[in-house]
Amino acid sequence: MRSFWDERARESALYFVDNRLDYRNPDEAAFWSGGESALLEILASVGVAVSPDDDLLEIGCGVGRMTRPLARRASAVLALDVSSEMLARARQLNPGLDNVEWLLGDGMTLGPVENRSIDGCVSLVVFQHLPDPALTLGYVREIGRVLRPGGWAVFQVSNDPGIHRRREVGALGRVKMALGREPRGQDDPAWLGSAVDPGELCSTAEAAGMVVEQTIGEGGQYCIVRLRRT
Repeated sequence: MRSFWDERARESALYFVDNRLDYRNPDEAAFWSGGESALLEILASVGVAVSPDDDLLEIGCGVGRMTRPLARRASAVLALDVSSEMLARARQLNPGLDNVEWLLGDGMTLGPVENRSIDGCVSLVVFQHLPDPALTLGYVREIGRVLRPGGWAVFQVSNDPGIHRRREVGALGRVKMALGREPRGQDDPAWLGSAVDPGELCSTAEAAGMVVEQTIGEGGQYCIVRLRRT
């Protein structure tokens, strides 16, 4: 996965963080304001607020689109990503975030994060790109490891297998990709991702010492989950 996302970062980092933007000419102002809006929306949807003394973890930070608003609200943020290229751009684009530590992950665990060191965890449009649901469930176990007692996690997963099916790219599409007119990698497993069964997610969370306090949008692509560490 690292090589895939490194390539996407070099190709068009902002677009591959938010593919609603124009691929060839992404609106940078809209990109950053969208990060603020996305954070407020996901937290408000499940009734979670960030406290000024919270130590937070963001899984799949990309270039820091949501890291910026998280850093303004929290005491400290660990911003984790599998792509060294995304992290390099995040550091360049966010030089003033003194309370953020950018961490390179391995694509399977939260290895650099210490046990019971985090008050809250956030992730949006990350787990849906993981090519195997077992990877997402592994991250859920890891969230249980790093959260302090009473700590919370809010993240998005897909429950819809249909959106993860490979779609045939025609000859014209391949030519446009080769010429840099359309995004590459859309048929790669690291982009197509996978869906997670809600029941398996709940049982995995409970086995990791957490309770599922709320889910919104279950059965679709944008299922928002709120967990609490017991």
